[in-house]
Amino acid sequence: MRFEQLEQFVALGVLQHFRQAAEQTKISTSALTRSIQTLEDEVGYILVTRSTRSVKLTKEGALFLDYAKNTLAELEKTKARLFKSLNGCSNEKLVIGYTNKASAIVPVSCGQFLAEYPHVKIEMQLQEQGELMRKLQLGEIDISVCSQAMNSIGTDIHLPDQLILFVAKDHPLVSKADISKQDLADYPMYSCFSQSKPVQSMLNDAVESLNKATSIKVGSIEQVMDNLCKSNYLAIASIEHTSRVLGNTELVQLKTNKEVSHEQLIVQTKAQIEANSHINHLLSLIEKTALTINN
Repeated sequence: MRFEQLEQFVALGVLQHFRQAAEQTKISTSALTRSIQTLEDEVGYILVTRSTRSVKLTKEGALFLDYAKNTLAELEKTKARLFKSLNGCSNEKLVIGYTNKASAIVPVSCGQFLAEYPHVKIEMQLQEQGELMRKLQLGEIDISVCSQAMNSIGTDIHLPDQLILFVAKDHPLVSKADISKQDLADYPMYSCFSQSKPVQSMLNDAVESLNKATSIKVGSIEQVMDNLCKSNYLAIASIEHTSRVLGNTELVQLKTNKEVSHEQLIVQTKAQIEANSHINHLLSLIEKTALTINN
């Protein structure tokens, strides 16, 4: 099975006309017919029904059309990432703003990063936290590194390391230095649904241990974060959402006692970063440097 076959099938599935699909993919109608027949032989299903006037997708053909579109979309994303990794760093410049409390972290991290990506130019700006937020929102800096006070959860609340609790920044719990299970009783709760069965089971157990099983509301991370900013709810989610929570200036993560320190590092970017990008590598270096210094 070749990518060209998938492109030809997508054209046929969308246009539902052999001649038009052949013209779009720049092959003859007979060549397109042979290509589709070969594709059907390879997948083991009839993908289209043909008549003298039209072409229609079978049930299997409709499913395969989704697969073909997704595969081609992933191919284009991969091509773009490959091009960026080979060519995108040559003239790139990153502007990193940081507060005085992060001054022992950012320069060290940037030095390590430049040793691996010497063609990237980095401008570092020492700023007050309020100015960092303003510049980040305006797109004047690419990365903001600052710190904020942490809140701790009392010893009667036992959460697995894979779960986090968070609230809106003006929630009454934010002002508490230590939070007990009783403190949580006064507030309704959201839970972020997880597609991982083990994580979802962990979330369910935690919700039950906090006596919220009969009143919990479940939603996606986007729905929970949006609703949390407008209410006095608290929320529980898997640790995979930590960066999104910390990246939202309207939310605060509640920390367990074993994670308590006077300050926690907050790293934000002006745009979403791809998981395998060199910028994400810099963020990882900042996190590792912070852990080394704090330990």
